[in-house]
Amino acid sequence: MNDQRLAGIGMTSARTRDRLVQRLREQGIADPVVLERIRNVPRHIFVDEALGSRAYEDTALPIGFGQTISQPYIVARMSEALLAGGPLEKVLEVGTGCGYQAAVLAPLVQQLFTVERIGALLDRAKERLKELDIRNVKFRHGDGTHGWKTQGPFAGILVAAAPLAPPRELLEQLAPGGRLIVPVGQEGKQELLRFTRREEGVVRESLGRVAFVPLLGGKF
Repeated sequence: MNDQRLAGIGMTSARTRDRLVQRLREQGIADPVVLERIRNVPRHIFVDEALGSRAYEDTALPIGFGQTISQPYIVARMSEALLAGGPLEKVLEVGTGCGYQAAVLAPLVQQLFTVERIGALLDRAKERLKELDIRNVKFRHGDGTHGWKTQGPFAGILVAAAPLAPPRELLEQLAPGGRLIVPVGQEGKQELLRFTRREEGVVRESLGRVAFVPLLGGKF
């Protein structure tokens, strides 16, 4: 992929990205490192070319297979919530999708493990992250509802789709002090939650209302 394609022109230019970052600041995203990643990751390469002119709108966009690329605010909010306690070593992402969240998060952690149930999406994500020279990501085609037990425990887990209830298997894969960021609930009634494993038990915090595709098991 050539440099001009990555840099973007017109509606994918640096000026357009700056406007997006300013909107995120106005919505309460404060972590300068997260904001810089949102600015620098070329979101337009993660969507179909026909949608490229909308890539820096703060909205979810279709990526095929009934899935979406999350809106930049949600990606920034979840990343900020995950990293709020300090740098993380091993992080698990459930729901790779097109790879955009991984591209934002991977340079901010030591190692990222990501699971995707749809093989075609995973292949596309691998290609995009390779083109961006992001090398600290391990990919798995599988059922993310079970996490990645052989690689745990994790200092952080981020789930990019919504189960109906807090996922017990993922909570069990949190290291001491680890944080799980997950949207929970049925469509129209979802809440973004942060679970932190402490000595006295798991602490639950609400981070506000959200809208995600449902978390599904299996793979194809």
